[in-house]
Amino acid sequence: MTTTPKPGKKVRGSRTGKPVMALLDLLGRRWALRVLWELRNGALTSRALREACGGLSPTVLADRTRELREARLVDLEEQAGYTLTPLGQELLELCLPLARWSERWARLSEP
Repeated sequence: MTTTPKPGKKVRGSRTGKPVMALLDLLGRRWALRVLWELRNGALTSRALREACGGLSPTVLADRTRELREARLVDLEEQAGYTLTPLGQELLELCLPLARWSERWARLSEP
């Protein structure tokens, strides 16, 4: 079991755990961004989230959702399933300009 990256603690790429480095470590983990993205439209049960991610194993899903819950980006509601917290929603909204930029970059990279 891996440790959830936290600001102020040693993380991948930073001995001091600068907040941005802790965030990049967390988001750089396999399937983390995809899990956040699939929750953008609302809560999903574990099974629905696995299906939405297409190919995500139950073990990896458990690891990612645990880490994202510890980071306070995702919550687990008894009836609804996994959902973004307000902090997780804010993070996704901040990522949207990056998504738009990447689309422009892709168009400019075409031959």
